[in-house]
Amino acid sequence: MKAAIFFGSLSDKAMMQKAADVFKEMGVEYSAHVISAHRAPELLSKTLAELEKCGTEVIIAGAGLAAHLPGVIASQTLIPVIGIPINSGGLGGLDALLSIVQMPKPIPVAAVGIDNAANAANFACQILAVKYPALKEKLAVSRAKIKAEMAKAEEDLEF
Repeated sequence: MKAAIFFGSLSDKAMMQKAADVFKEMGVEYSAHVISAHRAPELLSKTLAELEKCGTEVIIAGAGLAAHLPGVIASQTLIPVIGIPINSGGLGGLDALLSIVQMPKPIPVAAVGIDNAANAANFACQILAVKYPALKEKLAVSRAKIKAEMAKAEEDLEF
């Protein structure tokens, strides 16, 4: 199982690290790429072609402002793309969110909440889990742990 993480600027690295952390925890092989859709479109196209050849199965892409990166990626591949709107401007990330969710037909991009790279990676793991039973089991164990923690917190609640 292979995933790819894209972001258009090194300033987004800390945000996208959260996605990498989820992939590491779940044992998902991934690659990370800092490529701007506007400043290096040829490199982006070349990288996507290489990822298709090596069997990448899902892509997450973080972008702020006009947030073109996820849509440009989706326009060049049939690999599912999950967009992460990044709060990098004066609109609190709403500009990026709207850019990602308003992709024209028939080029969809899934979207998660603003600055929620971890959730994008979790969603990517769910997509991969359809094909990989071991990953599905890891996700089930992770969810069971969260439920147990919530039940314990409820038991410990005192006013």
